[in-house]
Order: sequence, then C-alpha cells, then structure tokens
Amino acid sequence: MTQCIMVGLGGFVGAVCRYLFGLIPLGTDRFPLGTFLINLVGAVLIGAISAVWELNPHFDRNILLLLTVGLCGGFTTFSTFTLESLGLIEKGRVGAAAAYMLLSVSFCLLGVMIGRGAVRAIL
Repeated sequence: MTQCIMVGLGGFVGAVCRYLFGLIPLGTDRFPLGTFLINLVGAVLIGAISAVWELNPHFDRNILLLLTVGLCGGFTTFSTFTLESLGLIEKGRVGAAAAYMLLSVSFCLLGVMIGRGAVRAIL
C-alpha cells in the first residue's frame, strides 16, 4: 500500500507540474513546443533519477517509485518510454528498441486517431 501512496503522491505533483508548465506561453501553434519541452525535461529527469538508482542500489525503492513512476509518469509518460528504449539499447537489443520506438509512436498515433474518429462519429 505504501508503494501505491508514493506513486500517487508523485503522480499528483507531476501532473500539477505539467499543468503549470503548460501555462507558460511559448508563442507558436506551428510546433507543440510546450509538450516537446515537457517530454525533454521528463526524459532528462528520469535519466538522472535512474543513474542515481544505478549508482546507489540501496536508494529507498519507495522514493524511486515516487520520482519515476509517480512524478515523471505524471509529468510525462514519454520519459518512461525513453528510459525503456535506452534499456533495450544498453542490453544490445537495438532492433527491439527500434521496433519498440517505431511501434509505440505509430500505434499510439493511430490509437489517438481512432479514438478521436470514434467520438466524432458518435457525437
């Protein structure tokens, strides 16, 4: 139960941070710069946290969950996707990483299109 609470707390903070970060006027409709920057910050953050975990395996697992699954997950799921992709690359599974990245982006884009299309058809 403690782990769920830690993830929930981190998720709350991450989601609020994402919302607040999204309020910063970045001045263009031509490119989703805000989301791009959120994903980039989240990727850097989860990379730093995972490095701390690797260098200090005695780091409290509950804090790790709060920061990675909770905070970074609430801020952006793209950071987790990127960390998993890097993990595959570091294990020498470059083909699997490429497939994971291509399939994730492609199928998620398709999923959003299907979801939007279904709602538009119903409404």
